[in-house]
Amino acid sequence: MNDVDRIVTPAEAGRLARAVLDAVGSVVVGKRDALELVLAGILAGGHVLLEDLPGLGKTLTARCFAQALGLDFRRLQFTPDLLPADVTGSFLYDQRSGDFTFRAGPIFTNLLLADEINRTPPKTQSALLEAMQEKQVSVEGVTYRLDEPFHVLATANPIEYEGTYPLPEAQLDRFLLRVSFGYPEREEEWEVLRRRMARRREEAEIKPVVDATTLRAMQAALEDVAVEDSVGRYIVELTAATRDHPSVLVGASPRGSLALLLLARARAAFGGRDYVVPEDVKDVAVPALAHRITLRPEMWLRRVDPSFVVGEVLDATPAPASGALPSYAAGRGGR
Repeated sequence: MNDVDRIVTPAEAGRLARAVLDAVGSVVVGKRDALELVLAGILAGGHVLLEDLPGLGKTLTARCFAQALGLDFRRLQFTPDLLPADVTGSFLYDQRSGDFTFRAGPIFTNLLLADEINRTPPKTQSALLEAMQEKQVSVEGVTYRLDEPFHVLATANPIEYEGTYPLPEAQLDRFLLRVSFGYPEREEEWEVLRRRMARRREEAEIKPVVDATTLRAMQAALEDVAVEDSVGRYIVELTAATRDHPSVLVGASPRGSLALLLLARARAAFGGRDYVVPEDVKDVAVPALAHRITLRPEMWLRRVDPSFVVGEVLDATPAPASGALPSYAAGRGGR
């Protein structure tokens, strides 16, 4: 189905998004900012890389979002012996018909959790690449379209390197943003234990807040969130500044600017606005840009983090203070 049946305004999209976050927050404790970023990535139509230590709720977060958004969900554990066909599916011989039939793989879903994506060889990682970028899968010369919405939430362990295959820059660039949760505060960790004892079982269930059709309408609503020219140029200046930073070998590509634009629109909707302000851009700059830049080798020796570089770029780039209408909206009337 290609047409969005329901029309949603940016304000309604923001209200529904906050309801989804409240539902997920009833299970995932104390990570509201990180959860907002994950949902912003989904609303912006992108894929999210959850990079953090084991046991911090990455898999739980993906499952909870699938439940709250009413999406079909599958989890695929990436291992060194995983083959591309295990991701995309393959043709099997049917003895009754005497012909080969296609058996769809786990990638044919709405929300795919690619667990420990850096544990599988590059050939299998690349099988995911076409699906993420083109929303389609090619198997033995036959192309299959993926149903929308389609999103990948991939997890990676940032400190364990034995038996792993680091994601190449080209594939990292396909992720709209990278999110880390970090350790919970002591009170938050106690709340996790308290809720576990209260529900008397391991699994936590969330009732759907929206469905797939409504999610697509919410995503379409972001197209009505205006971006004034000076804010758009601010986005471009931030991305370009990563290329000129002395610590950076390769800066963010124009895909980084696009990620800032899409995520800032989602943040504006969360705030109940149909226009983007510079603070929306600042809020998403680190998760949108840090994984897209390559530092000079000597910076790794000094343990300089790409997030620190993006922070320096934010501090050095003046933010606009204009309230004019965007030029692309000229002739459409006011907001």
